[in-house]
Amino acid sequence: MSKKRKRDPFVTVLVWTLILAALAGGGWYGARYLQQQSDDRLAVMQQEVQAANQAADAAYSQELAAFQARNATGANLAWPEPSGSGWEVLDLTAYPLEEPYTQPTYRQDALYNGMLLVNEWHSRPEDFSEENIQLVRNATNGQVPVSSSRPRLLPAASDALLSLVTTAKVQKLFEYYMCDEGYRSYDDQNALFQKAVDKYKNSYSGDALIDRAKKDVNYPGTSEFNTGLTFTIRLYKNGDSEVNNKNSHFFTSDEGLFFHENAWKYGLVFRFPLADYPTAGTEDKSYKTGVSVKLRAYRYVGAGNAAVMHALDLCLEEYIEYLAEHPHIAVFEDGVLRYEIVRQYVGDADPFDVTLTGKGEVRNTITSLDNMGFAVTVFEY
Repeated sequence: MSKKRKRDPFVTVLVWTLILAALAGGGWYGARYLQQQSDDRLAVMQQEVQAANQAADAAYSQELAAFQARNATGANLAWPEPSGSGWEVLDLTAYPLEEPYTQPTYRQDALYNGMLLVNEWHSRPEDFSEENIQLVRNATNGQVPVSSSRPRLLPAASDALLSLVTTAKVQKLFEYYMCDEGYRSYDDQNALFQKAVDKYKNSYSGDALIDRAKKDVNYPGTSEFNTGLTFTIRLYKNGDSEVNNKNSHFFTSDEGLFFHENAWKYGLVFRFPLADYPTAGTEDKSYKTGVSVKLRAYRYVGAGNAAVMHALDLCLEEYIEYLAEHPHIAVFEDGVLRYEIVRQYVGDADPFDVTLTGKGEVRNTITSLDNMGFAVTVFEY
């Protein structure tokens, strides 16, 4: 009979101890491996989140900078976005004035600020006063030469002319501009008109005579020169035929081109555009102005209004029609707000209430009557 070999209890314990130790060690290393994998994944996720946060911060900073850049000029971010290139006019008719308040304004304070429409169909208002019309020679301290002692203008017009002439002299050394003609009183205009009537009275009579005379000279009270805002310009230097002869081709001379191309920057616009006059490609606007005679006439309308007329190629009559359809507009230069313009009905009241904006970015406000019952207000930024 065989004997069973007894297991050594110590060996058994040792074996199980080793097995348990191996299992524990494997578990520890497995846990460490899993923890490392988890740590690595967490690190990757943290890096991805950090990168996303940095990208979001950069985008926010960019949007904030754009907001601050626009908001600094007074532009409302709810407005249409300008293209950011050149001069641009945006229609804001659907957008009310921000922070509006009303202010009483007297007719005599707004009648001479540039937008007064006087033409064949709109006579000068009866309450027009000559009180503020000054001799150009005196108003400019002799810095704008005049053809005689007679040329007179309203201060805004003579100031704009002086600024343009001064710029031409400083930048281009052009110094021979001369104000040829300015304001005409009712009596002055009537005398000119009667000369035209006398000229044609042997060939026409009655209404036909008046209509023929009107082709040469506006009826008294309907002439642009009855506003005090319009003048004609020429070149003159005593005894210098080279300078004086340039008047026959004024708008192709360096001096004439500079004056014409820069006038709008000072609130001055060419008043009576004709086909290819003053420059090639000019559209005939005589059907709007009622004047088909070539006149080297410039008119003060104010810098904001002139900027719109220049950008959209509008004569004064067309500009007022444009404002009738778009009574609230904004004018941008390279994406920066320069002007906000509003046209409001005020009738013949005196004083009248005009609605203004209380935005702090506005540096100047100018209200002008257009002789059609409306006030045009320009907010300068």
